Amino acid sequence: MPITRQKKEKILDELTERAKKASVVVFVNFHGLSTALSQQIRRLMRKCGASYVVAKRTLIKKAFEQTGLVTGEMPELKGETALIFGEGEIMEPVKSLAQFIKQHPVMTMVGGVFDNGFVGRESMLNIAKLPSREILLGQLLGVINGPARQLVGVLQAPMRDFISVLKQIGKNT
Repeated sequence: MPITRQKKEKILDELTERAKKASVVVFVNFHGLSTALSQQIRRLMRKCGASYVVAKRTLIKKAFEQTGLVTGEMPELKGETALIFGEGEIMEPVKSLAQFIKQHPVMTMVGGVFDNGFVGRESMLNIAKLPSREILLGQLLGVINGPARQLVGVLQAPMRDFISVLKQIGKNT
């Protein structure tokens, strides 16, 4: 059933508004996805603070043209296309989607919008592989504290070695 012009304008406005608010957008090809899996991905995205929206490719293209915020070239959208709009946390929706796709290979990531620029499929998969923010901060803290920890070990070594020598002398006597 064809969509009326008013309905298309309403969808276009909604897509444009969501694209402006989103911190990350993922384009997904969902050809062959069952209704049950579609509901499952919607629930999963809601848990992550994201939304799963199905729209016509022409409306998707127009919506991103209207925002004027996104640079680069949009990935080629073929077949049935859905968008995942993540607001707030960037990593969680992308990681959850990547895990879902591993379990259900019917869906494929086509590309997305990250840091106000279009990115391809490989870039989105690389983003999904990155550790979480907390893990990265912990690793950074470990790198920063590493030299200080080593310095303390070096400064304690003479005292530790001296005590070890005294213990050995005590055992021999």
